[in-house]
Amino acid sequence: MEFRPRNYSAEKQAHALPRVRAGDHPLSAPSSLPHLQVEVVDHWDTEFLDPLRRSDNNAEAAREDLVDIETSSGAGLSSEASIQNPSKEWASFKRSLMQRFPVSKTVSTSSMSDVMVKGRKTYEKSSTSMHLEELDDPEKFAEEGGKVITGREYVSRLHELKAELTRAWHADDRVTSLKISIKVARLLMDTSVLQCYPTLFALATDILDMLGDMVWERIKLKAEFDEDETKFCFLPENFSASDVCSDAKETCNNWFCKIGAVRELLPRIYLELALLPCWRFLVDQPLDSLRRLVMMTRGLADPLASAYCRLYMSHCMRNLPSHDTGCLLTCANDFKIVLMRVMSAEETSHGNLSDNKRLLVSLMEPTIEFIMKCIFKNMSERQVGDVLVELGLGDNQMELFGRFPYVSIVLHHLLKQLPSEVVSSRAVEILRLIELSNDDSFDQCLNYRLLGFRLCERSQIDTANAVVDKAIQVIVQYDGLDEYLKVADAYVDIILQNHMDDHLNSILEGISKRACSEEIADDEMATLQSILVKLLSYYKDLEDIFSMNHFLKILDLMYGSSRSIVNMHILDIGIRNGCIRDPRTIQFLLEVSQALHQDENFGNLKDDTNQPARLISQFVSLVDYGAEMESQLAFLVECRGSFGGIRGLKAPEHQLMLMEYSPQFKNYLVSWLWFQVILSMELRTYQRTWCC
Repeated sequence: MEFRPRNYSAEKQAHALPRVRAGDHPLSAPSSLPHLQVEVVDHWDTEFLDPLRRSDNNAEAAREDLVDIETSSGAGLSSEASIQNPSKEWASFKRSLMQRFPVSKTVSTSSMSDVMVKGRKTYEKSSTSMHLEELDDPEKFAEEGGKVITGREYVSRLHELKAELTRAWHADDRVTSLKISIKVARLLMDTSVLQCYPTLFALATDILDMLGDMVWERIKLKAEFDEDETKFCFLPENFSASDVCSDAKETCNNWFCKIGAVRELLPRIYLELALLPCWRFLVDQPLDSLRRLVMMTRGLADPLASAYCRLYMSHCMRNLPSHDTGCLLTCANDFKIVLMRVMSAEETSHGNLSDNKRLLVSLMEPTIEFIMKCIFKNMSERQVGDVLVELGLGDNQMELFGRFPYVSIVLHHLLKQLPSEVVSSRAVEILRLIELSNDDSFDQCLNYRLLGFRLCERSQIDTANAVVDKAIQVIVQYDGLDEYLKVADAYVDIILQNHMDDHLNSILEGISKRACSEEIADDEMATLQSILVKLLSYYKDLEDIFSMNHFLKILDLMYGSSRSIVNMHILDIGIRNGCIRDPRTIQFLLEVSQALHQDENFGNLKDDTNQPARLISQFVSLVDYGAEMESQLAFLVECRGSFGGIRGLKAPEHQLMLMEYSPQFKNYLVSWLWFQVILSMELRTYQRTWCC
């Protein structure tokens, strides 16, 4: 065994951030800017002290200008064209997050804030579940007790908090609005119920986004309108801090001072992120505040809370007029470090991390997925190299995807977002990196599978032979059918396009061997269907299918709807070239049609949309035995017995009309009539015998 040589000095220098002396501690509350301390001489009420407690005379105008907060976020921060897609994308992302991780039916009340339980009816756990929990962990049971609320009430309480915030804001009660927002932000500190956290995040950030929109509109109104609702200026889209009046700056600075007074780090970060665009009223470079917040997230100890905080940060970055990819890269690298700590945590009987690492990693996965999508969005190909170096995938652009392993789940979502040109040109290096990156955060076979599908996006691959050779070496190492099929499915298109018949036979042989040794599961059947459909789409003649080794054997092992879909593709190929005269082809397609007709889903289809019935009818009408009328008759009779449920299937009249002018038509017709008479008599005799 040989240890990997490491240059610790070089690694330390490569991962170290540039150090610049800061005037303030990054975790301290933002201090008031000295140039904002101005004297304002006016006729306002002298008893007014706090801008947040002062009623807004322009409240009605603000309400008219506000857009629907349910369907949009960041309104008024930039042009409509630039925010429409990000807003819809973020709303869609949150919906998918809630669908992927739904709230459990019951939630323990001991694991949540009093804000969530207040006014809610709690329920006693059943005696059976309480007894099982007590046997499983007596100490935890003693601490928690047996009180729960339903998941529906959990979600309903979050909606009530949003409604309370809206009512307080419309009543000009800014202090209550801020207090409610702080309570909501504090909820995100609780990760004791892991499965509920994504839903909590989606609903809580919706409330925070709404607060940010309302504060933005309020400050903008102050910057454009006088107390008598007279508009004295218009802020352009790309305004600078010098364009903002002192009154608006004072109100804005007061909001940030109130947020900076929050003791807990996580709520303070969330609230400042919600108001992040408002820094534009105070300074010309709000990115400085963003970089400070990025550094502050490193003080979050909980891995799940820190991951979702970086997710919200990535969303809020897009509300700024200028985007800083460097902050996103820092978030991605910090996420990788946090995830490595989670994976290396020792198994203990206490704490959230070791209870279920797989669940924790799956909950954290959407965060790195969204961050990677933001990093590579609208990025040119020549910028990708610098980004990959910053992500730690190489020492320089010439030596990307180096010799060291990478976190599998981060690598997976990185491959998803890389431009297809980069994936194609670096395919062999990426394969080597995937081989090195084999940890518990993500299944390695899914990274091989993703790479294959990404390579299929390009019509031509320069290193196709080397890539497929390596992929085949990987595939044969999987003993299980599931992993084998997942990886093979991704590279079948490349094999077919480059006419690699030896590799195709090798894959089919491997599928046949593994499918015969174990029962095929439903998800494996779907992948197997995908592979066979690709083969049938590539070949245009049934003779090519007959010539493929192991194809028919694999087909016999299939069942259910997957088998029916493959059978429909086979029938479509069979009837594509007109009349069918080859006896072997006729028999094969007849067996395929019978298997298709026997599928339990076949009878559930309506006649006007029943594609299998149409394919079978066309097949029967195209069969032609020529002068062998007895064979033709036997075939039609067998079809009548097998496909009697198909209304449109009849003995093809045009075939009988052609036979009418044949010398043997009379004998054929007599045989047909006598066959029908004898068949009817036999059926009656059988029915009487059965009834007796």
